[in-house]
Amino acid sequence: MEKASLIPEEQKQHLIDEFMEKLVNPVRLVMFTQEVECQFCSETRRLIGELASLSDKIKVEVYDFVGDNEKARGLGIEKIPALAIMGDKDYGMRFYGFPYGYEFRTLVDAVLLASNGKTGLAEETKLKIREITVPITIQVFVTLTCPHCSPAATTAYQFAVENRLIRAEIIEANEFPHLAMKYSVMGVPKIVVNDKVEFVGAIPENLFLDQILLAIR
Repeated sequence: MEKASLIPEEQKQHLIDEFMEKLVNPVRLVMFTQEVECQFCSETRRLIGELASLSDKIKVEVYDFVGDNEKARGLGIEKIPALAIMGDKDYGMRFYGFPYGYEFRTLVDAVLLASNGKTGLAEETKLKIREITVPITIQVFVTLTCPHCSPAATTAYQFAVENRLIRAEIIEANEFPHLAMKYSVMGVPKIVVNDKVEFVGAIPENLFLDQILLAIR
């Protein structure tokens, strides 16, 4: 029996229209799974396939985490399911887990960011981000039922687009309990910057940036 679509039919037309209006350059959804797929790997693969079917500018590439380990290491992929959302550049946008529920919007936002490279951040924020000269890794722990997580995740992706030294990793906390335990994730969104600065909640971009600058200092 054919499985029901993960993307509701009523949402598909909205996405088709949004992609037609906003997608500029081609986008690659590069996924890493394994031969015997993990619990959420097959769902993630199905979801990105459905998403790609809505625009000829979105392409899906699926790799084996073990068999294609060299490629995984080249993209900094260390766990699965993993998605690298890439445009004509690799902006360092990664999603670990099943990007569904409220996090489906995060995936859509990442596709738009990868396609046009424009973030919509305030000019002052952009200037300060571009002045950063040391590598930054932003980990945003989310859950699929958290309405405040997607805005925090998208802000992290926007920062990554503005500076190639910034890498933004969105991690579904329930799928990676060992990481949730390591970083004492008691509430989401939980943001960890360079393993030095941690904070909880979706906060305005200027305050988010302050935390990044604090991690550098």
